Amino acid sequence: MHRLALVAALTALAATPALAALKQGAKAPDFTAQGYQAGKPITFSLAEARKKGPVVLYFFPAADTAGCNLEARLFAEATDGFKAQGATVIGVTSGNLDKLAAFSADTEKCSGKFPVAADPNAAIAGQYDSKLAIRPGLSDRTSYVISPAGEVVHAYSNLNANDHVTETMTAVKAWRAKHPKK
Repeated sequence: MHRLALVAALTALAATPALAALKQGAKAPDFTAQGYQAGKPITFSLAEARKKGPVVLYFFPAADTAGCNLEARLFAEATDGFKAQGATVIGVTSGNLDKLAAFSADTEKCSGKFPVAADPNAAIAGQYDSKLAIRPGLSDRTSYVISPAGEVVHAYSNLNANDHVTETMTAVKAWRAKHPKK
């Protein structure tokens, strides 16, 4: 009976939006991390990416898992739309780092469209207070839109992967409407 209660509690937790730790208006911590894009090693710098426009930073629990594969594919499919708004997309994870290179290139996942960065021990997720409550060594599924000035414009946290692209695209478009390209 305890097992059934645990499954019910975890299911409810996964279905309920969590509260993103960094709120709108907060300063987003800059970071530099090693990662991959299209299977090739890269170094990603949030400060450098912000110089080009807003950044969509999304944390995901683990590469090559069902929900994370879906989320990566959805972001890959939307990457051109984000680029049209002048936004950069970056995924960050602490889970299954040994699979990150292949995950970044896989046409059913990232398709090489955006970088994914390794976050050993969820250190970056910790700066964003986006660690998974039930497994603190992993990042929660939390997406941020960060302005070029380093301000959190939007935060969305939900273990369900389906709405992260819609949430962040809506926020990027709203930000862009207030800050037209010059």
